[in-house]
Formats: sequence, structure tokens, C-alpha cells
Amino acid sequence: MHELERAVAHHYGKAGLLEAILTGLKSTGADPDNLQPVDLAPVDEFHTAGRVTTLKALEMMPLRAGMHVLDAGCGLGGTARVLAKEHGCRVTGIDLTPQFVEVARAISERMGLADQCNFHVGSVTEMPFADAAFDAGVTFHAAMNVRERDSFYAELARVMRPGAPLCVFDVMKGPSPGMIYPVPWAETAETSFLKSGAETKDLLRDGGFSIEREESLREFAIQYFREILAKAADAPGPPPLGLHLLTGANAPEKFENYAKALEAHQIDPVILIAFRN
Repeated sequence: MHELERAVAHHYGKAGLLEAILTGLKSTGADPDNLQPVDLAPVDEFHTAGRVTTLKALEMMPLRAGMHVLDAGCGLGGTARVLAKEHGCRVTGIDLTPQFVEVARAISERMGLADQCNFHVGSVTEMPFADAAFDAGVTFHAAMNVRERDSFYAELARVMRPGAPLCVFDVMKGPSPGMIYPVPWAETAETSFLKSGAETKDLLRDGGFSIEREESLREFAIQYFREILAKAADAPGPPPLGLHLLTGANAPEKFENYAKALEAHQIDPVILIAFRN
């Protein structure tokens, strides 16, 4: 793991994360020994609008039960568990952050999904998987922290079989200049590597993919964050279970900056569906 990747892992890594999540689950009334994906949704689907967009993005893919799916940048494994529990897929996830992988394994075991969900600590630009190992791939809100985007997409193409579908859901650079930090994926610009939608599609094509579908969720995300921030302003404090457990003490500032950047069209959350050539 090189210096930049260590910085990214440090940004996301939080001591005592599993214990904090289990405490939060108990506070919400969930049974930690009989968990469902919806119970974890407030914290383990760490991308724009969480479970709502997980379901939307996966519905855009031609998934079938029994597929072996790669989740590149899997975080706490929320998307992987939706793929396993609700689509009958076998999922292998990889993430830079050891604490995320530790939590992903522990929660999957508590859900009875350890046989379907396997997680590794590692870099998406150098994955420890065989060529053409996967029937499909997903990567949600991971590429913003990847400087070597060409290596990432080439590596995705290497480990996916020809014809395999890939769902990319990332925050992309919008047409307006500038960016406000901190944001959920980066404290400063030093670990943020936004690409425009056009740049992303070109990089995917160069890596070995054909783009089939594209959908911006910016307008949806603007309304979503308006509602979320309004609720937070009226609340006496953060909920027992939420993304603040991952984003730290300055979580409100990060999400406010994200919302401002959306409004200013400095960023655009986009879903792309591509196929391995």
C-alpha cells in the first residue's frame, strides 16, 4: 500500500467502529444476532442516498442468482449483502480500509451471509484475483479516492469475464469550477480525484468497457440532502446509527459541503452501466 492509499485508509478508518455500530443497532431496536440489510442501511451503504440508490443501481444491472460479483471499494459491505441477500449472488469485496473489512466480515457473519460474502483488504488498482474471475462488478463511490483511475478500470476489466456487466456509481466532477472541502470522501483535495462524466466514460472505454447506460442523480440528490439536512437541524443530536460514525466529528460540515457542491453543480452523482468487451 503506497503513501496515498495509506492516507485514504486513514481517512476512513475509525477505532471501535464495530462496537459503535452494534451499540447503535441496539438503540434502534434491531437484534444484532438477527440482522437484515435494512437494519444496517443508515450506516453501511456509504454512498449518495444509501439504500435507495443501491436498489436503483442494482436494478439497472442484468443480475442473476448464482453470479459471482466483485464489489470494488466495498466499504462495510452493505452493497455486497444486498447483492447476496436480495439477488442470490456470491460476492467478493475489496477495500483499502482494514476496519471496514473487519466490520464487513463481522456483520456478514451475523446475517448468516459469510458463505456468500468474502472480503479482502487491498487496492483496487492491484487486486489479488485471477483473470476473468467475476461474472459482474460494482463500484460505488470508490473512484473519487483513486488517483490511478486508468489502472483501476484496466484492473476491473482484467478480473471480469468478457460480456460481464459493471455498475459504476460515483461522484463526478460537474461543469462548475471549484470544490469545497472537507467532504465525506476527503478532508482535503490531496486525496480527492474527481473526474467528469465524459472523462470517466473515456477511461472506462480505454480500460476495456462499452458504456450502455448513464443516469445523473443530481436533482434527486439535491432534494434528498435538503430533506436530510433539514431533519438534522431540527434534531437534538445525531441518530444512534448513521454515517457520522464513519465520517467523524466534522460530519455535518462534510455533508453540508457536499450539498453545496451539488447545488453549485461542482459535482454530479452518476450511475454508469458498462459491459466488459
